[in-house]
Amino acid sequence: MAPWTYADIWEQIALAQPSRPALVQGDRIIDWDGFDRSACALAGYLCSAGLERGSKLGIYMPNAPEYLVAVNAAFKISVAPFNINYRYGPDEIAYLADNADAEAIVFDMAFGGLVDQIRRDLPRVRRWIAVTRENMPLPAWAEDFAAIAGGPVERGIGGGERTGDDQILLYTGGTTGHPKGVMWRQEDLLSVGNFGASPVLGLPPLASPEDAPARADAFGTISTLVACPFMHGTGLMSACSSLNSGGFAAMLPPAAFDAAKLLDEAERLKVDRVAIVGMAFAGPLLEALDAEPRRWDLSKLRNINSSGTMWSTENKLGLLKHLPQATLTDTFASSEGFQMATSHSSVSGTVETASFTLGPNGAVFTEDGRRVTPGSNEPGLAAVSGPIPLGYYKDPEKTARTFRTIEGRRWSVPGDWARVEADGTLVLLGRGSQSINSGGEKIFPEEVEETLKRHPAVRDAAVIGLPDPRFGERICAVVEYHRATPDPGLDVLARFVRERIAPFKAPRELVVVSDLARAPNGKLDYAAVRQMVERHRGQPA
Repeated sequence: MAPWTYADIWEQIALAQPSRPALVQGDRIIDWDGFDRSACALAGYLCSAGLERGSKLGIYMPNAPEYLVAVNAAFKISVAPFNINYRYGPDEIAYLADNADAEAIVFDMAFGGLVDQIRRDLPRVRRWIAVTRENMPLPAWAEDFAAIAGGPVERGIGGGERTGDDQILLYTGGTTGHPKGVMWRQEDLLSVGNFGASPVLGLPPLASPEDAPARADAFGTISTLVACPFMHGTGLMSACSSLNSGGFAAMLPPAAFDAAKLLDEAERLKVDRVAIVGMAFAGPLLEALDAEPRRWDLSKLRNINSSGTMWSTENKLGLLKHLPQATLTDTFASSEGFQMATSHSSVSGTVETASFTLGPNGAVFTEDGRRVTPGSNEPGLAAVSGPIPLGYYKDPEKTARTFRTIEGRRWSVPGDWARVEADGTLVLLGRGSQSINSGGEKIFPEEVEETLKRHPAVRDAAVIGLPDPRFGERICAVVEYHRATPDPGLDVLARFVRERIAPFKAPRELVVVSDLARAPNGKLDYAAVRQMVERHRGQPA
């Protein structure tokens, strides 16, 4: 049997169905043969440049077919691909590339100026490979991605060397400090995804990599429109899962998120699934559908999948009115641990915001390693065992803090607080590093944010703690209202919160902004939120 690697699965599919689409972006359609040939050519080039098993390939670009070709090329020769956040500045990118020991970097020429600033500080990087755009000349120090990918093809390159130990690095910014590279074995990643199974879409797990074409013939494939960036785990893993099925991964053009364009593409391509990240995507989608309920035929859309941040019950109910045939899958996961817990919503029933069914390897522990008793209302740290990462690349100290041995098993404990209801439901409270201590009470911003967003005037909300002489910290709400909506004011919003959760969690200060400016992965940048508050108050927050 071939080893459990992505390249082995994808090569089997490319041989069996060469003319079917694999990658789609607008009018660009790359079939499975083209996907495989381009990846083989790039893999051969990387080998000739001196990259070998365990080398690192950075990918610094927005969503595009070339991103997945680069990932595939790395997988073919047991090189570990890693993501570079395209919102980072030069110092952050230089740190990340150096920390990863990058030997080659594929980048979009839109970022060529920034790359030119840092490349001399990264002598380990052997090759800079540019994905060019119109009217952007190729600099002398870079290689042309298109020319390489269209070059000589050596099929089966690296095939005899691959093992399930081959790695991928998922760099995560986290909430504090420098980005950290989460080391995943490919076999573990495939295992945590139940070897390509999708119960919601009727796909059983693979028996072996060689089984991929037969499964596609017997059960069909999955096509996914990935709205979120490949530079984050949710986007990349959503694309990979579709490719594992023999289907295609579709992506939007590199531009600011436009819900109407996403719905246009979902209708045009008749995709099975759309991958998003929480309310930053789901909110605009519902607004677009409410504004023009008859514009789109989305009868082929069977699933919307989200992971990584909150997705409100109210939004899910609204979407299901327009998509009664669909299942909405909300996954509680992080780069350090997938499949901790999941919830499914459909017209037959929805679940409360931040409520999940624990996965078979999920648990909640107190800080001293005691398992939380269901129904005790005691908060603890969410954890997952089973197939989990090896740790953080070159950071044994942080690895020891996050990947802990409890009850004789190794667990990933990324830092998310939760409680367990009597029926076993996991209720997510929030990330401990962002918690607010007011009068000795620990308050999780996410709980207050989700409550505020239930108010009809509030489109988005963030919550931070401000210094308070009496309580240590007090809650400041930063809100973005729906267009043309009057400001209800602090008193009304505070009362709205007090009526729904503990009164001490109500905001005592309010800042109104026109746009909370979430990151492309849908997450809040709390440092930027704090800067907004400082500008509003005219003093440090």
